[in-house]
Amino acid sequence: MNEQMTLGWREWCALPELGIPAIKAKVDTGAKTSALHTFGVEPFSQNGVDCVRFRVHPLQRNEQVVCECVAPVKDERVVSDSGGHRELRYIIETTVSIGDKSWPIEMSLTNRDTMRFRMLLGRRAMEEKVLVDPVASYLTGRKKARRMYGLV
Repeated sequence: MNEQMTLGWREWCALPELGIPAIKAKVDTGAKTSALHTFGVEPFSQNGVDCVRFRVHPLQRNEQVVCECVAPVKDERVVSDSGGHRELRYIIETTVSIGDKSWPIEMSLTNRDTMRFRMLLGRRAMEEKVLVDPVASYLTGRKKARRMYGLV
């Protein structure tokens, strides 16, 4: 990606390697690392590689839709949330797709049940790729997410 894309403060993303065709993300320049709402997180080893199995509710205010995901563990790090609470989290690397662009990002796995957005797109994921217009939303288009998950 040579040309920077402009995003609003919230955008629709896809995480194709995780089987998530649509998830609304808060574009958060205050967060260093991207974060994904997960539950049922289970570490395991496969052929000598540390992996993690987890589930995601990709749609806000909807617990019917569940995506079951598996990814290699890239790291474990202590991450501070917006309230200053520190938590040891699994870090994975996966591809994010926004609009017509895709690139690899690091993502921490955590429970975001009390948060409005199931995903945060942090500044490390945006470096040299993204400009943010803080008053705009969905500059890359809206997705028919309910339809994508078979709810309509």
